[in-house]
Amino acid sequence: MATEIELKAHVKDHEALKLLLSKKAEYFCAFEKEDSYWLRPENTGSLTRFRLRREKCILTNGTETFTCFIGYKKKEVNDGIEVNDEREFEIKPGIGAENFLRELGLEPVISKRKRGWAWSYEGILAELVEVDGLGWFIELEILKDEKTPCDISREESFKEEKKRLLDFISFLGIEKKAIESRYYTEMLNITALAPS
Repeated sequence: MATEIELKAHVKDHEALKLLLSKKAEYFCAFEKEDSYWLRPENTGSLTRFRLRREKCILTNGTETFTCFIGYKKKEVNDGIEVNDEREFEIKPGIGAENFLRELGLEPVISKRKRGWAWSYEGILAELVEVDGLGWFIELEILKDEKTPCDISREESFKEEKKRLLDFISFLGIEKKAIESRYYTEMLNITALAPS
């Protein structure tokens, strides 16, 4: 199991940020991700949702990859920073994943689509994304192995990684007030329920 320490922030000028990231970080790929979230009908208030993700990446050499994952996250927000324990596994895209999830008694509750570009910077994954219905965001993520050295507590490790994320977002010229602590699915639910 991996622990993700991540933040996301609203972006005003995605073209300028894309240019800055391209100069300062190592470009990885362009991507499109389609997520659907599934749970048992009686657990609609649960934050533990199974996610079915279909992902297309176009690598720097022009190669396209298509992957499909099923997974879940145990989510927690700590001072605007997400700390998620995630488990996921890759499946073959054509195996009828939706039918499999339905057979387990799960139903789709919300979906999300995003597209953008990914870079790597000193162990930080940076994704500049447009989320359908929500706009542009920068996502910064550090993946930590479940095993933490005995001399560093999980809390101390979180503080160090949080500082790295906040330093990098500041380096990118994004104000701390632009950080969004709500989950995309929460924001999409609010948007869907808003009067037209």
